[in-house]
Amino acid sequence: MTMTDPTTAAHTSVAAPRVAFPPGFSWGAATAAYQIEGAAAEDGRTPSIWDTFARTPGKVLNGDTGDVAVDHYHRFREDVRLMADLGLTSYRFSLSWPRIQPTGRGPAVERGLDFYRALVDTLLEHGISPVATLYHWDLPQDLEEAGGWPVRETAYRFAEYASLAASALGDRIPVWTTLNEPWCSAFLGYGSGVHAPGRTDPADALKAAHHLNLGHGLAVGALREVLPASAKIAVSLNLHLVRPLTDTAEDREAARRIEAVGNRIWTGPMFKGGYDEDLKADTAHIVDWDELVRPGDEAEIGRPIDLLGLNYYNPTVVSAPNGDAETAEAARNDGHGDSEFSCWPGSEDVVFHLANDDVTAMGWPIDATGLSDSLVGMHNDFGLPLLVTENGAAFEDVVGPDGEVDDPERVRYVELHLQAVADAIEAGADVRGYYLWSFLDNFEWAYGYSKRFGIVHVDYETQQRTPKTSARWYAEVIRRGGLA
Repeated sequence: MTMTDPTTAAHTSVAAPRVAFPPGFSWGAATAAYQIEGAAAEDGRTPSIWDTFARTPGKVLNGDTGDVAVDHYHRFREDVRLMADLGLTSYRFSLSWPRIQPTGRGPAVERGLDFYRALVDTLLEHGISPVATLYHWDLPQDLEEAGGWPVRETAYRFAEYASLAASALGDRIPVWTTLNEPWCSAFLGYGSGVHAPGRTDPADALKAAHHLNLGHGLAVGALREVLPASAKIAVSLNLHLVRPLTDTAEDREAARRIEAVGNRIWTGPMFKGGYDEDLKADTAHIVDWDELVRPGDEAEIGRPIDLLGLNYYNPTVVSAPNGDAETAEAARNDGHGDSEFSCWPGSEDVVFHLANDDVTAMGWPIDATGLSDSLVGMHNDFGLPLLVTENGAAFEDVVGPDGEVDDPERVRYVELHLQAVADAIEAGADVRGYYLWSFLDNFEWAYGYSKRFGIVHVDYETQQRTPKTSARWYAEVIRRGGLA
């Protein structure tokens, strides 16, 4: 089957847009396996860390789980038809590791691969180019019980899984993403504990970060061995656009510390040859970097990739601590869940602030300038073609008496951020596509089903799909090839 590269796929414009995007720009939407698939125990799939975490009392709001989610496993054909109706040219989704390799070891389960073969074939039949993410946080529970990401062996298991998946699906999928937001996997999963597996050890969080990096590099090597030469490899990072609250030396130092453990812990070894000395100094009291990073690791992590994905939601504004109780509480209120444990090892006392009072239902400030600033900075720093692999917002969507879901706040949000992408392109950034988060309302991690990010409303009782105003608006943007 012929593969279509989403970074070169064409679109048809029906009217001259006010803000035009480059020819071949990919118009997409994104999802993640545990959030939408359901079928948690079907066709050989075994529990992931998120299955276990969600079933642990008190971890997820209302005790919600992804057991059924939005039943995409059984309804994917309906969902793909809806994507086609909206004019999407590309779809970014994740593969469920425990659906393909249930214990994280050994051969692949063909029934699991068959689901993805059918999904991808259906996408291609509708002219939608698939972008696969290998890891969107659903580590097989068996590997967590063997130590999880803080253990070096998990990186090797991830590379083996990458090879299995790409060997089976590489003839169908032109773009492969290794990791989605490894910062969340390491620091929310093993630091603050608000994400699976819910561990709260800063040393484990830093070890997990290194082994996620190593897993990425090993997976790039494994993918290169089995994918066609035309296939492209990417990683999706939620790089923090860090701004000091004031221009004081103390606040600039706070920003440096957060930028180090938020961003350069990934981009240093992936793109610059190794971990920066200031990051290691900030965290030397937590972990022995000389013991953790073995000879050859940084070269392995730095294997060249073809595309760099950015997941952007809001900027990060920080200041130095002032020592009072209110400041100590604010230091934990950084938009990543409520925990007495920090997700910033080595910089636990840095204080986080809202960029402004214009916030989404998640309490996240709306500031699209951070997206354009991030893209231009990434272009200048790394010189790679860029994808906006996630951007979107949750709002309090309501089904009207006519059955429609009018969400003008989301339309405004996406329009602002698409304008920011256009601004970055005009400033020279090589941005090749935009993937709106999310296509469907779904299981929103520790928030369960209480937060809706989708442009398509899902009635969780009936599983009925209803495109929101934002979906129809986005369809018009795609048809025009830009903003009106």
